[in-house]
Amino acid sequence: MKKKIIKILIILLVVGLYVFWTSLPKNLFVAPTATVLYDDQGQLLGAAIAKDGQWRFPKMEAIPKKFEQAIIAFEDQYFYKHPGVNPVSIFRAMRQNLKAGKIVSGASTLSMQVIRLSRTGKNRSVWEKMKEMILALRLELRYSKKEILNLYASYAPFGGNTVGLETAAWRYFS
Repeated sequence: MKKKIIKILIILLVVGLYVFWTSLPKNLFVAPTATVLYDDQGQLLGAAIAKDGQWRFPKMEAIPKKFEQAIIAFEDQYFYKHPGVNPVSIFRAMRQNLKAGKIVSGASTLSMQVIRLSRTGKNRSVWEKMKEMILALRLELRYSKKEILNLYASYAPFGGNTVGLETAAWRYFS
């Protein structure tokens, strides 16, 4: 009987690890991008809106240092110290929300936000938050912290139908 339980636990562990390892899609973001035109010096000459009506440029190659510092300070000050999920933030948010009797604080890391951005149309529920946590852990195994910041900067909404830092800079500041 004991050997059967051990076999079942091993099988469940292997299946669980397989599901975890394959849970993150190969391409996180499949939304269409705007058509952009650059000159031979790399200067943006113009752009045409994406097929879905969003101003979304192709993924950025790198993000400005000041943006990195600002977004980490504002959104996830422990970004370089956690594996995609910050347990301290989760317990802080739970305590604050229970005390207030409603949701007044969140615990999403930048990695979890990248996952939420990539999974469009999902409900905001505890179950979805749990999925985001698992996928954020997996995201951190596939991408470096710099790549995760780059994904966030490339796909975060910046008001209206403007998606991504580079797109927002072009739309709002030419």
